[in-house]
Amino acid sequence: MTPEQNQTRPAQTPPSSPRRRENVRRIGLYALLRLTALFVTVVLGVYLTIFIAQGGGQLDQLRKSQIQAEVAEQVAGNKDFRELSAEKRNAIIKKKVQNEVKRLGLDEPFIRRSVDYLWQAIKLNLGRAQHMHSDKGSRKVYNIIGERLPATLLLFGTANILVFFVAVFAALALSRKYGSKVDRAVIALAPTSAAPGWFYGIFLILIFSFVLPIFPPGGMVAAPPPESPFAYALSVLNHMALPLLAMFVSAIFISIYSWRTFFLIYSSEDYVEMARAKGLPPQTIQNRYILRPTLPPILTNFMLMLIGLWSGAIILEQVFNWPGVGTLMFKAIGLRDTPVIIGSVVIFAYLLAGTVFVLDILYAVLDPRVKMSGGGNE
Repeated sequence: MTPEQNQTRPAQTPPSSPRRRENVRRIGLYALLRLTALFVTVVLGVYLTIFIAQGGGQLDQLRKSQIQAEVAEQVAGNKDFRELSAEKRNAIIKKKVQNEVKRLGLDEPFIRRSVDYLWQAIKLNLGRAQHMHSDKGSRKVYNIIGERLPATLLLFGTANILVFFVAVFAALALSRKYGSKVDRAVIALAPTSAAPGWFYGIFLILIFSFVLPIFPPGGMVAAPPPESPFAYALSVLNHMALPLLAMFVSAIFISIYSWRTFFLIYSSEDYVEMARAKGLPPQTIQNRYILRPTLPPILTNFMLMLIGLWSGAIILEQVFNWPGVGTLMFKAIGLRDTPVIIGSVVIFAYLLAGTVFVLDILYAVLDPRVKMSGGGNE
């Protein structure tokens, strides 16, 4: 074939392109279906929370009291009403409240009103908190939760990521040293994870804050907060050391023990024995024949750890006076602040659904055994 003929010959599409597009289409459709299913689950969970919170008409009383306060503020701020007598002002407030109640449909049956409550909760438009306010003085539920959420994500996210990676790599090393002294020590220490993180936190505060005053006993940053960003970050790390250590000690040994057993099971597979018989280096066997096939279960465990980070948030944040969502929820329950409680539940539901969604997509991409819409993976 001449160069001229070669130049005029149209470029051929690689054979793998149609298959790749089909896989992308399947994953996209699978993601859409999973996202829809998770959204429905969140909606049902939030609606159930609203239905329970309505017991005794709590939500109705809350909405009406908020309307009463907003209308009273509007009337008090209007110059035309200031010269009126108290009786006339109260009559105007009462009339405006009745009109607003009718406009919002609060005089309709609860089934209809619950749909509006649900829509407002999904949008996190829960009005004002009854007894709480944010650091900036705002009483809007959205602002209150938004200021507390980053603190919880920082502390518990860091702790779980640290525990996960240390446990996986330590377990890989122990699986190659089965029966050693270190291996037996980890097995002996595994039951210590039965105690929650806040339990160890109490002893860590006594030791490292009072007996040996190295770390602060609580809070997130020094008071007053440092002005320099670098000094502020150091202060946060200093305050985060004890709660981070408490969660690490509580979870690390049982995590190493679990992963070590998991890797030992995979290390006895026939293909691993064949790789050893071929004389492959131990590091290659570990990465290619043990770690890679176990990647889907490892990702599952990691995402489930992130989901479970909320389980001990309330007590541990109270022990260390950490200004996160757990502390906020504890105070809201004590004060019976319904909007904040519902808002926290919605936030947890969103984070839970988002974590499960990411896990589903990663499983569909990494594990060829997962079947997606439009046919199974080939």
